[in-house]
Amino acid sequence: MKSILQGQKECYICGSRENLQSHHCFPGKNRKTSEENGFKVWLCLDHHTGGNYSVHGKDGKMLSLMLKKHCQLKFEETHTRGEFMSLIGRNYL
Repeated sequence: MKSILQGQKECYICGSRENLQSHHCFPGKNRKTSEENGFKVWLCLDHHTGGNYSVHGKDGKMLSLMLKKHCQLKFEETHTRGEFMSLIGRNYL
C-alpha cells in the first residue's frame, strides 16, 4: 500500500501491528484519488471499524477529520492548496 503518511505497516493511531486494515482517508467519490495519491493509512481493527470511536464508528467523525487534515498537510508540503482542492474538492484546514 502506498501512503504519504506512513512508511511502516502499523496502526497510524496507536502503532499496533496486529489486525491491520487499509483505510482510504477520502472515501466515496474520492476513493480512487486516495488510492492514486497515497491518501491511505494502516489502522488496527479498533481504530478502523471496531467501535463507536473508530474512524467508521458513529462517533468517529473527529478521527476521520484528523486523518483528512494530516493528508492535506502532508500533500501541501510538496504541492499547492489549489492542487489539493482540484483533487479532493474541499479544504480540510
